Amino acid sequence: MSGLAVPRSAGITHPANLLTIMRLLFAPLLFWLVLAAEDTRGVSWAAFGLGVALASTDFFDGRVARRANVVSRSGAFLDPLADKVVILGSGFCLVAVQRYWWLPVTLMAVRELGITAWRSRWARHGLALPARRSAKYKTFVQGLALAMAVMPTLEDQDTLIDAALWIAVVWTLVSGIQYLIDGQSALSSTGE
Repeated sequence: MSGLAVPRSAGITHPANLLTIMRLLFAPLLFWLVLAAEDTRGVSWAAFGLGVALASTDFFDGRVARRANVVSRSGAFLDPLADKVVILGSGFCLVAVQRYWWLPVTLMAVRELGITAWRSRWARHGLALPARRSAKYKTFVQGLALAMAVMPTLEDQDTLIDAALWIAVVWTLVSGIQYLIDGQSALSSTGE
């Protein structure tokens, strides 16, 4: 015996999953705050504060699950879904208020939806690839770019905001390519 504890299974009502569900439930409020600040192109302390709070739930849901040594199929589904909803929803709201240009946000959306479809293909073959560390960093970089975009102290820093967004896009695309390579290697090793 290796001495490693086997993770217990957790249901939807586990505190880690409830944190993720809170992120999903409060996402529309974040979108409204960005859209309501149209005269300042989405910039407001309320949007910044709520965005930081939602990002912190992404950090804490994982810590709660690891501390309790639990795994959850619902959490494995809900956590990346909540990330995509918050990131892409906020990004498109920032496009609507003309803080962001539509092309970089669309590139991120295509990657996110494409990788979701690609992972579904793996699942049909009984394969599940764990999230890469680069994908976890990708979510952080995306969230940082969004937080910077709504932070009032950076309201007039368009070049910095654009640079942060494009860094997030590059990170997003590179991590997507890594997933494609991992998935193709896994499918090839099964003879598919």
